[in-house]
Amino acid sequence: MARIEAAKAGLHRRELLRMGAASFCGLALTDFLRADARAALDSAYRKRSVVNVWLAGGASHLDTFDMKPDAPAEFRGEFKPIATRVPGLQICEYMPRIAERMDRMALIRSLTGTVDSHDGAMCATGYPPGSLKNIGGRPNIGSVVSKLQGPTNGNVPTSVAMISGYNPSEQAYSRSAGYLGSTYDCYTPDSAAGRANLTARNVTPDRLRLLSGFDTGCRDSDSRGTMEAMDVYTQRAVEFLTSRQFAQALDINAEPLKVRDRYGIGFGKSPKSKKTLGLQNARFLMARRLIECGARCVNVTWEEEGERRWDTHSDNFNALRHELLPSFDLGLSAFFDDLDARGLMDDVLVLVWGEFGRTPRINDKAGRDHYAPAASALLFGGGLKVGQVIGSTTKNGERPKDRPIHYQQMFATLYRHLGIDPATTTIMDPNNRPQYLLEETDPIRELL
Repeated sequence: MARIEAAKAGLHRRELLRMGAASFCGLALTDFLRADARAALDSAYRKRSVVNVWLAGGASHLDTFDMKPDAPAEFRGEFKPIATRVPGLQICEYMPRIAERMDRMALIRSLTGTVDSHDGAMCATGYPPGSLKNIGGRPNIGSVVSKLQGPTNGNVPTSVAMISGYNPSEQAYSRSAGYLGSTYDCYTPDSAAGRANLTARNVTPDRLRLLSGFDTGCRDSDSRGTMEAMDVYTQRAVEFLTSRQFAQALDINAEPLKVRDRYGIGFGKSPKSKKTLGLQNARFLMARRLIECGARCVNVTWEEEGERRWDTHSDNFNALRHELLPSFDLGLSAFFDDLDARGLMDDVLVLVWGEFGRTPRINDKAGRDHYAPAASALLFGGGLKVGQVIGSTTKNGERPKDRPIHYQQMFATLYRHLGIDPATTTIMDPNNRPQYLLEETDPIRELL
């Protein structure tokens, strides 16, 4: 009643906004859209986007992109290297499709600066977990883009995080806006069903009906048009949550079966665990569809659903041979081909990496443990200079040998692609202090 009486009294718009008619119905998404609308996006960068792929659990660099065939057996492992389209560059035999596309990709073999922590902090923010925890933590890259640049399409969120069903707390950094506040959290579809959760941010059908009734009562008595002014953002919130365009982007069944098959979604059973393989490749396909609709940043968690992931402390080679690498090879190569065929390669920058590498020496369980000193990363798209390898590690893969690349430099490269200068850009934190996006602000010059 107090809010209706306020409307009858014809309060000024800023006073009504402060009272928060949107919060009356729990419409946190309204605040999200209002904040997005304040962000200005330079038209030169309006079409640019990033897809940040996290190989959750930490992929072994020695068994994927930085093989050491001349190292002793306890380091080199069981796999053989194969040639790629880049002369002299070899990668693992279980990634033949990626090998065929390496002339249009760039490989970092000297990634360093991470920590031994099993979560997505380094791959989502560039900082270790706990950084600025006292004020909410660091924002992930998608939330930064939402804050600074905002949307290109009001029916599609600026940033989306597609996480798996395994231990969501480890994946919180992929969606959290940290000290920016939940207004800038990445939109998170229902990871189990692969569809949008249309009750996201507490916007339920009952609340929408309540909003409708509340609006009607206010509108009838609102002689100054205050409610109409407020309604712009509420309307956008409802449009977003009921957007056919957004729902269709998340519905991969709208794609022809031959396309889904090419991504290898559920392409077979593991001979070892009997798990269905390739289910996580649906996130690659959804990422492509979201980018086409106007999303600016898509954070993708890539892992086989279940207990294994890339965290191969035991039976490393069977896990990679039978479950992880065949699925990954199919999904990533199909994603690459789709971006290329649809003319998106220059505008979309894709980064693929894990939170750390794995121990060069194989343990007594035929596995590899967590290893922060060295890791590998793969990039393509974004108009980068591709067909090259940057950096190297020592003979057994223990540490960078030349051209060490810090995790934050990867983010500096992503931000530069989006038109954000991390060397000069700051965001005010809750204590009204400016925070720089990164400490290591130099992009990877060889790629530019």
